Amino acid sequence: MGAIASTEPGPSRVLPGAKKALMLLLAINLFNYIDRYILAAVLPKIRDTMLGDDPHADQKLGWLATAFLLSYMIASPIFGWLADRFSRWFLVGCGVILWSIASGESGRADVFIVLLITRLFVGIGEAAYGPAAPTIISDLFPIEKRGQVMSWFYMAIPVGSALGYVWGGILVESHSFSIFVPGWKSIAVETSWRWAFYSVVIPGMLLGILCFLMPDPRKQAGAAKVERRRAKLSDYLRLLKTKSYVFNCLGMAALTFAIGGISHWMPTYISKFRHAGELDRVNQIFGLITVVTGISATLLGGIVGDRLRTRVRGAYFIVSAFGLAMGFPLFLLMLITPFPYAWIFVFLAEFFLFFNTGPSNTALANVSHPSVRASAFALNILVIHALGDAISPPIIGALTDYSGGNMNVGFAVVGAMMLVGSIFWWWGARYLDADTERAQAM
Repeated sequence: MGAIASTEPGPSRVLPGAKKALMLLLAINLFNYIDRYILAAVLPKIRDTMLGDDPHADQKLGWLATAFLLSYMIASPIFGWLADRFSRWFLVGCGVILWSIASGESGRADVFIVLLITRLFVGIGEAAYGPAAPTIISDLFPIEKRGQVMSWFYMAIPVGSALGYVWGGILVESHSFSIFVPGWKSIAVETSWRWAFYSVVIPGMLLGILCFLMPDPRKQAGAAKVERRRAKLSDYLRLLKTKSYVFNCLGMAALTFAIGGISHWMPTYISKFRHAGELDRVNQIFGLITVVTGISATLLGGIVGDRLRTRVRGAYFIVSAFGLAMGFPLFLLMLITPFPYAWIFVFLAEFFLFFNTGPSNTALANVSHPSVRASAFALNILVIHALGDAISPPIIGALTDYSGGNMNVGFAVVGAMMLVGSIFWWWGARYLDADTERAQAM
């Protein structure tokens, strides 16, 4: 089955069923990030259960994030290639079901190596989803609305991350309760950190099944003119020659290196290193801050990017660069400010770091031709995680171990990459408009 692509980088109007598809993809993305950050919320309990007095425990816990990201980024180009040729909804459904089952198995793991393997399978499942989902959105919405729509989709990142922290924080401590079944005795149930993983299995599988019922937007020939052609090697090579695409990948990689490593350790950092409260309480406060800043900044960034698109050259990159340039000094102030006052800088830094989410991902879609768009997102996933959060969590863990437990050292070193990402986006802004126009004319 060949890929179906238009001669422009999107439809001329919103296609039928677009809002329904967006809501389903948003819900899936929400559970995607709930699953990712449940792990961060329960790391201290995993350490106590599986690693005990291991002197390299922090570094090993960092490898849990790396294992997931290695399989995610390596499998993404494969699924991106498939998504350019076969039903994207089918791939998304299969991926969601796979990662949901693997998450449940993470909760069942009794030894560290088994937990490490389950995170590999979670990554494979998400690789089937990651490149296809934003491509489906680009197939359904015209370029004029894409920034705001992408912001709605990517709003699930902070909200899902926050819910992962909060939900993991609730279940990180053991709770006992009884279930009364008529005709039977009451059943005593005791929860633990493992239940945080169990709880995402059924919702994830139901969302995966719904994907099999969705129509492929590329086949809606009655709603939009389409042209069937198979992507050529030259189409893929053109991505590597598109300067704005390359700078965008580098900027996102620098940000992912910083924010991926920091977010993996943040509850542990605040609770254990800064002694700012019990882990469950810290997870709940940090989760609430992430929800508020994530929703407001992600949506505002998309709106500002769309409003400035016809007025400021390279607007999507300018908005993204501005966010990182503001976020880094606020992050440094968080490191040196005592709690509870440091929560103010956590809030402000997160707000500006989320500002780029909609604009940067919209730019990816706008400069890539539809016939290779899923592959463009897949290559982006490979680059930003290979150079980003696949390596930063264990780096922070290692720096913490080798500095006598001073996590500020790892946070400051890794966080400095925020400035590098800002520079890449400022630099790439000069090429963005021309590359977008070139993609439209292809």
